[in-house]
Amino acid sequence: MNKKLFVLLVLVMSLSLIGIIFVQGYYINNNVKNEQQQFTFKVKKALSYTSNAIEEREYREFVYKFQELIAKGIKGDTTAIRNLYIFQEDKDSNETLIYRNGILEENFRIPSFFDISLDSINVTRFLNERETKVLKRTDVELNSKLSPEARLLQIGEISRTDEIIFETAHKDISKRTPIHKRVSKKEIYKLLSKKLKEEDIDIDFEFAIYDKDLATKIQSQNFELEHDSTFRVPIFLDNNDESDFMLYVNFHERSQFIFSSIIGMTLLSIIFTSFIIFAFSSAIYQLVKQRKISQIKTDFINNMTHEFKTPIATINLALDAIKNPKVIHDEDKVKRYLKMIKDENKRMHAQVENVLRISKLDKNQLNISKTRVKLHDLILHAITHIQLIVEHKNGYINTHLDAVKHSVLANETHFTNVIVNILDNAVKYSEDEPKIDIYTENIGKSIILKIKDQGNGMPKSVQKKVFEKFYREHTGNVHNVKGHGLGLSYVKRIVDDHQGHVSVESEEGKGSTFIIKLPLIS
Repeated sequence: MNKKLFVLLVLVMSLSLIGIIFVQGYYINNNVKNEQQQFTFKVKKALSYTSNAIEEREYREFVYKFQELIAKGIKGDTTAIRNLYIFQEDKDSNETLIYRNGILEENFRIPSFFDISLDSINVTRFLNERETKVLKRTDVELNSKLSPEARLLQIGEISRTDEIIFETAHKDISKRTPIHKRVSKKEIYKLLSKKLKEEDIDIDFEFAIYDKDLATKIQSQNFELEHDSTFRVPIFLDNNDESDFMLYVNFHERSQFIFSSIIGMTLLSIIFTSFIIFAFSSAIYQLVKQRKISQIKTDFINNMTHEFKTPIATINLALDAIKNPKVIHDEDKVKRYLKMIKDENKRMHAQVENVLRISKLDKNQLNISKTRVKLHDLILHAITHIQLIVEHKNGYINTHLDAVKHSVLANETHFTNVIVNILDNAVKYSEDEPKIDIYTENIGKSIILKIKDQGNGMPKSVQKKVFEKFYREHTGNVHNVKGHGLGLSYVKRIVDDHQGHVSVESEEGKGSTFIIKLPLIS
């Protein structure tokens, strides 16, 4: 895949994912805000209901007490008539038509209904109505001896309703009554609980009534005034629709209640968004990995081509030399060229075997049987495979086999190949004569094998990837080191199969140390 196209694809996918996450977050945030608004609306509705219900209850009690006094025959101290009366007499029908439109005002001095340190109070009763009456003249003449005022009063009361209109007086009187005598905590709790449950708010709450920001006796046990989260409405409005009293309510579990209403959709959104993020991350990871593998395989093919071209060219040259009449009769030269052909052939065969071994390991088709072996014997046997090459380069391999116990459960062939591969790696990456030291030691129930060289070493970034299949330190197109990145991958797979652990410690220019840890058997 083209690099620009790959970057563009990743960018588009990333922007799409960010957009999805943003939309989900916006949706959840809007839901929370809507739920908060609904909660606020329902709570204020419940508070208004409670405030109105308490005021109506107080007013009804006032009216009932006043009605009781009127029923006992208490008369008004003064009476004022503000009426327009129109009389029209019809002599033929012997009837009088009366039209009345006006207000009757009665003033009473009666004992106080409330404990406000007063002997009595003044109450004004207003009666207002409009009506048309038709009376027989005889009924009117019977009362002709009455004064005009008494006559009008009598006429006006013929079918008057008993509605009492004195809310103004009630509010003025009640305003002077202590708050704890006007309402009880039990009444507020009952009304609030009822209305909140009707609005589907079934959580604990605390309430209080404050008088000009000062606490009163009317409050629940655990109420705390929090201006940011406490709801309030005025209660006991006066004649100017103002009040010194505020009814407050707050909810300690408000946030949990609001969030619980959208928790289902929120969790689903988070879960599905997480799936999308996981799928996106996995897709990007696989794309990057496949691109990396593609690049590594390309390098592998290039290196393998170079690895095969050199021995093939050497074999061709050796065969051409043998065909030369001057050489074919020279036994020493023929043997020399034949040995070169054999060595190059073996090298190509070894490379093919490495590829096949890795392929079988990937398919889990490699049958690795294990027996009890001496690790020191495997080390000495592996050294014989590489000894001639080391000596040819004027190098050395020194052994420091200090482990007292070295019996392990291993496959002799494969584990020998592991040691040979590490030794071969040490030779390849030594520009001067290879200098290799091999150490063993016992730590607990394990044996530690260290293979140390004084070669080129490697940076930290390479150490993390050196055991990956096909990986070789990037050197551009220079093929100064033979290999194809399979040896150390093979080493790790075999060591892991033996329940061991392999690692590397290295520093550029100072060599590398490969460390293998294996469990001992008794």
